Amino acid sequence: MGQGQEHKTRPQSQVEIQERGEIFFFYRPKVGKEEAHSSDDVQRLYLVLRPESGERSVEQKQDPESGKEGAKKEESDSVKHGSGSSEGGHGSKLVNIEKELLLRFIVMGRKSLPDPRKKSRPYWGFVEMVTTKVEDVKVALAGEEYDTSTRGHRRNLPARAVGEGVYRILRHSPGKKTHTHLIYKLEFPPEDKENETQESLNIEHEGSFLIQIKNPDQHGTSQFRGLQNKRKAVFPAHLQGQFGQKRYCPADPPDFLNYEGCEFLLISASDDIEEELGLELKTDEGEADESCSDLIKTFGETAPTSALLRGTWV
Repeated sequence: MGQGQEHKTRPQSQVEIQERGEIFFFYRPKVGKEEAHSSDDVQRLYLVLRPESGERSVEQKQDPESGKEGAKKEESDSVKHGSGSSEGGHGSKLVNIEKELLLRFIVMGRKSLPDPRKKSRPYWGFVEMVTTKVEDVKVALAGEEYDTSTRGHRRNLPARAVGEGVYRILRHSPGKKTHTHLIYKLEFPPEDKENETQESLNIEHEGSFLIQIKNPDQHGTSQFRGLQNKRKAVFPAHLQGQFGQKRYCPADPPDFLNYEGCEFLLISASDDIEEELGLELKTDEGEADESCSDLIKTFGETAPTSALLRGTWV
């Protein structure tokens, strides 16, 4: 599929592309559920971002020895299931996103994306894992069986693929104040297919969200308590300095998202990117055929794909 293309449809469109790439959506059914039939049966919604180009080809990411990325192989069980004992990302390493694979595994705090009809309601999320290895994400998406002292044997099913498309992180300056957007457009499921699953999770065919990065040095609020301190990202000084005394700042640069434990807010802005921003986002030309799916090529049979290809619950 690739990163798609974009072009401005209004000459005065005040947007600057910071980053381009592919976006993949997954959901996991609740523990004990053999399959999901509605959003009530969903335990988690995941996003995976794969940056491929931008205004800078080289981005800064966490030290590969930090966070889940640096966890030892024998600790993979706690890595896979988000154990609170893990630390946030810290340190620094440069990565060329045009030449090297980089994957961000993101957890949404709610079981859906923000509702496009409620544009003032922020949704909290965080970067669970940053990695250069596909296998790490496959492990995070896989199911598991385990025993508990109170409920006995439990089964957690593999995550289901539910959307694939292209995304942009962009800088928007409609007035004196600049903010950042995460925008996306789906290729799978195709627009002419059933999309009951996507509608239930507020995954529209295209969407635009304001994205704000949370200052890890500021305490959480009653609305968003956030991660435990040891799981929060420790940003390099030049990134941390952008907050000043503020609780949030724009995702500028997108490097913030290259640190595990980075917390953010998404606020629905529009489900019509061109009308809102004067920017048309296109997936790569061609038939939306299963053989063209980069999600399937990348993650194989790890995640069932009925919701991705046909828009039906599984």
